[in-house]
Amino acid sequence: MQVPNNPENEAARLQTLRALHLLDTPPEERFDRLTRLAKRLFGVPIALVSLVDGNRQWFKSCQGLAASETPRDVSFCGHAILGDSLFIVPDTLLDDRFHDNPLVISEPHIRFYAGVPLRVHGNKLGTLCLIDRDPRVMSAEDQALLVDLGHLAEQELAAVQLATLDDLTLLSNRRGFLALGCHTLKLCQRWQQPATLLLFDLNDFKAINDSYGHAEGDRALVTFSQLLRDTFRESDVIGRLGGDEFVVLLSQTNAITSTQSLRRFEQALAESNAIAARGYTLAYSVGLVMTDPQQPLSLNDLLQAADARMYDHKRS
Repeated sequence: MQVPNNPENEAARLQTLRALHLLDTPPEERFDRLTRLAKRLFGVPIALVSLVDGNRQWFKSCQGLAASETPRDVSFCGHAILGDSLFIVPDTLLDDRFHDNPLVISEPHIRFYAGVPLRVHGNKLGTLCLIDRDPRVMSAEDQALLVDLGHLAEQELAAVQLATLDDLTLLSNRRGFLALGCHTLKLCQRWQQPATLLLFDLNDFKAINDSYGHAEGDRALVTFSQLLRDTFRESDVIGRLGGDEFVVLLSQTNAITSTQSLRRFEQALAESNAIAARGYTLAYSVGLVMTDPQQPLSLNDLLQAADARMYDHKRS
């Protein structure tokens, strides 16, 4: 069996995938209608929208298969995202890469596979794929049809991104942050765990745009957002509320761990300023608010309180 390699842009690919916040979410009709259509059009028992995560492939939509994910090292989709075109295996038993693959020699007994890579911002995140338990040959017309369905799946992924992601920084936008943040707060309340909200506002950002141009202003926003992403945990919800305002919601944190996280970010920003020598210094004001599990606050209440404290910090 041949284990699929990682794409050269694996880090950026995973960043884009996870920024969509689709992994481990419930089924959605927008994707299910495509897999139902593919299953019927091509007469296959299994059709999937598969997203290739770091160590697994997870199925956002699945027709004809009980599993919700499989390890990445045995996945066919892991191979499919390495190329730019339709990936087809007419008969797995005749292919040295797959003839002894666990998914071939046991359930679901894959004999035929065809997957079209799904791209977002040039990153191949997964596939729309067909699976059969018998070998088959796809005509040129069928191949073109599958590619067309793949384009529709890409459009749905792009719609998810546009609805919940900030196009410049690839952080959650206000809408995406509010959705994820509310969910995170509910979990913290259920677990009786505290949470912390940090609201950041870049200092003198207008001066950067005025002195260095809007392209440099955009680079400053991207740099700041990347530092947030690199410093805080993957489980923390990070967003750009708009303009030069950013927010981080830390779950299961107390006053000590929140302060430690903020200090790590301060150090990371100081190191970035020292190395970059941009001609200006990135600086910020921040408002910090903690929740009490016994007296929970709504996310809007937290944002208002953090906003007030941030402006107190800015004035001081």
